[in-house]
Amino acid sequence: MIVRQFISWIRTAPAGERAEATRALARAWLISDLTEEDRIAAEGALLMLLDDPSPLVRQAMADVFARSAEAPAAIVQALSVDQPSIALPVLEHSPLLIDADLVDLVATGNDEMQCAIARRINLPASVSAAIAEVGSPAAALELIENPYAGLAPFSWDRIAERHGHLAAIRESLLQLEDLPSATRMVLVAKLSDTLAQFAVARNWLGADRAERVTGEARERSTVNIAAQSFGEDMRGLITHLRATGQLTAGLILRALLSGNLELFGAALAELSGLPHARVSALLNDRGGSGLQALLIRAGLPDSTFAAFRVALEATHEMGYVDSGDGAARLHRRMVERVLTHCETDHSAAEPLLILLRRFATESAREDARMFCDELAAEDAIAALPYDDLIAA
Repeated sequence: MIVRQFISWIRTAPAGERAEATRALARAWLISDLTEEDRIAAEGALLMLLDDPSPLVRQAMADVFARSAEAPAAIVQALSVDQPSIALPVLEHSPLLIDADLVDLVATGNDEMQCAIARRINLPASVSAAIAEVGSPAAALELIENPYAGLAPFSWDRIAERHGHLAAIRESLLQLEDLPSATRMVLVAKLSDTLAQFAVARNWLGADRAERVTGEARERSTVNIAAQSFGEDMRGLITHLRATGQLTAGLILRALLSGNLELFGAALAELSGLPHARVSALLNDRGGSGLQALLIRAGLPDSTFAAFRVALEATHEMGYVDSGDGAARLHRRMVERVLTHCETDHSAAEPLLILLRRFATESAREDARMFCDELAAEDAIAALPYDDLIAA
């Protein structure tokens, strides 16, 4: 009887009063002990109010029903596809929306709606994948910053591929500790391309020079990222490098000259198709025949064999470097030793000598920077007052 009176009254009531009355009726549906007849009548009234010309009325329903698992499913479904101001709280919070609903809404909704879905707690991987595939940059950023979102590795890759040129996306992704190394490489490539295009557009560098500079920077970043990669993450990185044409003789030689035997061995295992244990055994063959057979099987140029052999001998003498910085930085003594050998070897190809000379220059500059940093640190300590030194 009360619901019938409500339906009669609401036809002529002002919008603001209709909204408040709708809010009260929605709350009554959730918390009041209505008779079966009144519950049916109340649901009918609420369904009728979905056609109310004032968004205030539908907004009132959305505010009450957004977080409830007991709300009428048909009403929640209708509110989820209403105008954004009404749909957003439902999209972000309603437990009644199933994965298929959310995937469809990501595909058909606007930027605000995608962002609301990306903020959901316990967001399933299927919905996250939809946002990664078709979502706006803002929605992707919400997804990255949602600690409750489940993302498969391919979703990270897709976000990086689609939006990695945007600084905000890159910064948020790179702050994630569990971001796959392959995805980090996608971001490095995006940043390199962006910087190269900017430098060329400003006439700061020619196109060829910009490409070479950014290529060298990518290789340094690759070895740096690989120094922190292990197991499945390393295998994913190697697979990515090969698929993108970055697993070159130059990169593999850089890894070896940096003392990063993990990346060196993983790269040769990928190219040769041999198990990692077999590759390790061949690399530990001090006679040299095992290394040459491995390099041949990996398809590396004959002209690089001597450089790899001398570098591996130097690595065995110096020992494996497992620190993050040590496994990413070219070792000057190793580079100079390989360069000296190749300069006296008439069979060494000119491109290899050019590469090694660049490595030598890079390693010398890195040593100089470290030396200057150490001097600056010593000067800073020396300048401290005596009492501060005692306290330290």
